[in-house]
Amino acid sequence: MLGPALERLQRGGIRVEVAETQAAGDATRIAREAYLRGVRQFIGVGGDGTAYEIVNGLFPEAGKAEANAEQRPTLAFLPLGTGNSFLRDFSGRGVEHAIESLIARRSQGCDVLRLRHRGGVIHYINLLSVGFPADVATLRARRFSGSGELGYVISIFLTLARFNRRPFPVRVEGQAGFDRRPCLFLTFNNSKFTGGTMMIAPKADVHSGLIEYVRWGPIGRLGLIRNLPGLYDGTHIEHPLAERKAVRRVEFDLDAPVDVMVDGEVLTLHCEELDVLPRALDVVA
Repeated sequence: MLGPALERLQRGGIRVEVAETQAAGDATRIAREAYLRGVRQFIGVGGDGTAYEIVNGLFPEAGKAEANAEQRPTLAFLPLGTGNSFLRDFSGRGVEHAIESLIARRSQGCDVLRLRHRGGVIHYINLLSVGFPADVATLRARRFSGSGELGYVISIFLTLARFNRRPFPVRVEGQAGFDRRPCLFLTFNNSKFTGGTMMIAPKADVHSGLIEYVRWGPIGRLGLIRNLPGLYDGTHIEHPLAERKAVRRVEFDLDAPVDVMVDGEVLTLHCEELDVLPRALDVVA
C-alpha cells in the first residue's frame, strides 16, 4: 500500500526521500539527524507510535525555534499503522485525505505537549494517561503484545479484575494544593481521541495552547462497565465523578515512577511537570 501512495505523491509534485526503520527508536534518530541537517518537512508512515517517535526526534531542537515560523517543522502522515487516533481530530478519511492534503500543501499549527520527568524530557501530540488506560496498555505490551485485538480485550478484563484505583497527586493551573484523591484515571490531552475511536477528551483543541485535563474519580466496576459507551462519544465527562479543565501547566508530586501511556507507547516515568509549546508544529491535514 505504501508504494502506490508514494507514486501518487510523486505525480503530485512531492519529492520524497525514504528512510526505513528497523527497530524501536529508529524514527526518533532519523528525524533528529534530518532536522539537524536542515530538513523541516517530514512524513510519518504508520500510526500514533511512529508519530510519537518522530516528534521526539524533532524536539527539543525544534522547540528552541518555536517562535520562528520559518524554522517550525511540518509533519504529515500516511496513516498505515494500527492506531491513528491523532488524525481523527482532522479527518476520518485516512490515507486518501492525507495524500490530498500533502499534494495541496494544506497545513495548520498544532500544539506540542512537553513532559519533564526525572530522566529527561519527552514531547507528544495526542495524550498522556495514567491509571486504568495505562494499566491496560502496559499489560497488553508486556504480556499480550503478539495477540492482536484479542490481547487488548484480555488486558481490559484482567485490569478490570484488579481494578486498582489510586491517587496520582497533581496540581493543575489555578489550584492551591495537590489533588491526592484516588481516581480511576487521569489524562492530559492535546487531541480528542485515543484507541482509534475513543473520545477521551471531547473538548480538546490541538491549537488552543492548553492541556485538556480529564479526571475520572473512583468509579466502581459496574459503574465503569455501564458508562463505557460514554468514553466513545465523550459523554463520560458529564458523569458526577468526572472532571475536566483546560490549563497551561500541570505539576506532579509522585512518590515513585508510574506506568504511563503516551501516544500509544507504554513507558514508566517519574513525572514532574507538564506544559505546552503553542503551535510549535505544523501538521498537514
